[in-house]
Amino acid sequence: MTTATALQYLSEVVRNRLDVIADEMEGVLLRSSHSIVIKEGGDATCAIFDAAGEALAHAVAIPLHLGVMRPAMAEVLAEYRTTARDGDVYVLNDPSGGGTHLPDVIVSAPVFHEDRLIALTSALSHHQDVGGMVFSSMPAHATELFQEGLVIPPLRLYDAGVRNDDVLRLIMRNVRLPQSFRGDLDGQVAAVLTGRKRLLELIDDVGFDVFGAATAELLDRSERMTRAAIAEIPPGTYRFHDYLDHDGIELGRKIRIEAAITVGDGDFTVDFTGTDAQSRGPVNGPPSTAFSAVAYVLRALSDAATPINGGSERPIRLVLPPGTVVNPTPPAPVSLRAHLGRRVVDVLLGALVEALPDRVPACSASINGAFSYAGVDPATGHTYAITDTNVAAGMGALRDQDGTDALEMHTTNLLSIPTEALELAAPVLVHRHALRPDSGGPGRWRGGLGTERTLELRRGAAVSCFRHERHETAPWGLYGGGVGARWEAVVARAGGEEEEVVPGKTIFELHAGDELTVRTGGGGGFGDPLERAPEAVLADWLDGKVTLAHAEEAYGVAIDADAREVDEARTQALRVRLAAAAPARATVDRGAAAEPGR
Repeated sequence: MTTATALQYLSEVVRNRLDVIADEMEGVLLRSSHSIVIKEGGDATCAIFDAAGEALAHAVAIPLHLGVMRPAMAEVLAEYRTTARDGDVYVLNDPSGGGTHLPDVIVSAPVFHEDRLIALTSALSHHQDVGGMVFSSMPAHATELFQEGLVIPPLRLYDAGVRNDDVLRLIMRNVRLPQSFRGDLDGQVAAVLTGRKRLLELIDDVGFDVFGAATAELLDRSERMTRAAIAEIPPGTYRFHDYLDHDGIELGRKIRIEAAITVGDGDFTVDFTGTDAQSRGPVNGPPSTAFSAVAYVLRALSDAATPINGGSERPIRLVLPPGTVVNPTPPAPVSLRAHLGRRVVDVLLGALVEALPDRVPACSASINGAFSYAGVDPATGHTYAITDTNVAAGMGALRDQDGTDALEMHTTNLLSIPTEALELAAPVLVHRHALRPDSGGPGRWRGGLGTERTLELRRGAAVSCFRHERHETAPWGLYGGGVGARWEAVVARAGGEEEEVVPGKTIFELHAGDELTVRTGGGGGFGDPLERAPEAVLADWLDGKVTLAHAEEAYGVAIDADAREVDEARTQALRVRLAAAAPARATVDRGAAAEPGR
């Protein structure tokens, strides 16, 4: 066996061990956390970094976290590299100092081998509350960072194995749920210490020199494979833009996100010139938000066998104009930066349609569809506080494939919190949680369906902080495919007759007997709907995914409901009439896609 072959073999051993360690850290974190948003929603990620701050492995968790812990580790190393000691644990959440938004608390631990710093293990958890104007620390109407909660620069939480109780007391005094926060933080500490232990066991097994050579090879391999994926994109510059609904303050003004992707020299350069100036409201994101979205899209274009590490991020070059929503000037509010990350992904994929027409799907509907509600249950006196990740929505259709129904896709990869968990944690009753008929964008291949859920507050009152997107803009279709349904939310007040429309970003109260219905969006369609096989439309009707009226209006398919079959004569006549009435369908609906919902 040659030296190169031996290194290739050993690097695979090390790669798989690193992946297992990161996933074990994630398992420890999820199993030992207290908050429903972590243990049920899965809003957390663990990773391992080398001594230079480059990622060696990520748990299979939240894609948006792929790039955001990188600047956090750079801040930790800048602050503590020369004074770090075995047994230290660090904590931070400052978006200006490597963090994302304030609820995302990042905990890390240095790993030493023979008194030499060799790595950092890290765990990011979204905490239910870190102070600020409202429970959840994600006020939809914040106008500066300090309204969103407690800002934590890189601090020593443990000093050579001894907990710093002064730091812990200060943090816990500034959050609304101190015991829950403490439980989640302890889960993060357990995760990073588990990672440290397992990493040292790996080095004991393979030897430090082999470990160093193998990790260097894995980083280089990931870079090579990523550059190979970039080389498959035709050289050129590809542009696109899309919009956020609004910033939570100026509800009538959409926020433009624009990007130009340039490939051809081995790098993946994304220029965000043309993106709107930073907003007053909290939809801004620190630069790591855009970086992570770009890293996600590049990863999606790459060979699935590419190691998940920092090597894949080396070809990325960003132009982030200062003072814009993708690079705001502190202390800009950033709590809803995940919405920005999602829209950046939509823009990048929209730009790549021209370059990769058979690989890019129509726009997906999923956004970071979380909202929070908190109150006191009068029956028990118990204070409850829930961050509800109601996220299952429709995926955009692909060539030869309908969009997936009821899926959390793209950057956040959260789980919808189970009905049973919600009803155990708060005085709520979920009346309905089902697919939303007709929500998928019409097309030869149909967009995925969203969902509809109705939740009733049974007792007392609760304050809800609502944080949604795509209420004003629609997920675009491709090649003649229609747009997916927009997100909707309404409140039916107890004893009332009229439903109240809930805007995408707002704060409101629920009272006993009030029912909140949230309808998540559908994915865009792909291809001319009149080319969809009538049998496929019939199957959708039989499955409850389309109504009879929608089958006729969108697809030109008439169904005999009694016979449960396609009425072929009426279908042929319908399609002739609809085709004659429809405007010429562009190969790619660039105009419709670039101006969604306008």
